[in-house]
Amino acid sequence: MATETNESASIAQAIAEVSERATTIVREEIELAKAEITAKLVKIVTGMIVALVAAMFLIAALLFALHGLAWLAWYELFPRNQIFWGYFVVAGGLILLGGLAGFAAAFALRRGTPPTPTMAIDEARKIKETVSKEPKS
Repeated sequence: MATETNESASIAQAIAEVSERATTIVREEIELAKAEITAKLVKIVTGMIVALVAAMFLIAALLFALHGLAWLAWYELFPRNQIFWGYFVVAGGLILLGGLAGFAAAFALRRGTPPTPTMAIDEARKIKETVSKEPKS
């Protein structure tokens, strides 16, 4: 009778320990998923901000190019000083900056998408495989 009580207590303790460890594992997996999604969202937001800056550079370049074209037309119709070249140089520099920022934005957006917790999912899959393995006899 005493051994049955000891075995029951032992089994109850083992079940409580397994339950506690399973709860800990689930909590850690949730924390891992949160951290992974947060990191990916930061990359997406960074990419979007850089893309916005790239768009601003390209819009400014377009304005300078259009203004330069206006000066070019004025020059061709009424030759005087060649003021338009300064506008084209500035527009070219802005186009280069916009292109570089666009590539940086595309790189950051590709690294951050999709915002799924792949590490947490892989870890959960490994835990499931470990738990569901047949015990060796």
